[in-house]
Amino acid sequence: MASVFYTLALLACPVGMGLMMFMMMRGQKTSTPQAPDSGEVDALRAEVEALKAERAATPHHPQP
Repeated sequence: MASVFYTLALLACPVGMGLMMFMMMRGQKTSTPQAPDSGEVDALRAEVEALKAERAATPHHPQP
């Protein structure tokens, strides 16, 4: 009878950990962020290109 209790105690930790991991993974699936739409990405790319062009047109002064 004592071996049954030892076996249950031995299995309680891994089974509990597996159950907690399952519940955490299940909870993450519902709260995943949505990918940005292509219009937002295109606008950001255009802004980056404008900033690069502005930076290239500005003369750089080396630090003394």
